[in-house]
Amino acid sequence: MESRAILKYAKITPRKARRVIDLIRGKGASEALTALRYMPYRGAGLIAKLLKSAMSNAEQKNSHVDIDKLKIKTALVDQGPVMKRMEPRAMGRANVIKKRTSHITIILSEE
Repeated sequence: MESRAILKYAKITPRKARRVIDLIRGKGASEALTALRYMPYRGAGLIAKLLKSAMSNAEQKNSHVDIDKLKIKTALVDQGPVMKRMEPRAMGRANVIKKRTSHITIILSEE
């Protein structure tokens, strides 16, 4: 049985989110939560919250599921829309600042 949680339009660049996701992919859910708690990256908090949501979804679907046996089957980070902002520069010019967003998906399954 699978359960999933999706976070769309997360205000973090996909590159920074993938750095965290790559470290927990394939691990057990409780082991990944422990690892995320002590990671120094900003994305670790977002992904920990998403992983807790996926675990809660699994428990909600089937009350007989053992939380300790859940494993991260799939963890994806896709690029979301990019917000473009202008920054004034010297002599009337402008720079474009790209504020990137991410769509993060975590799918859990029982071992």
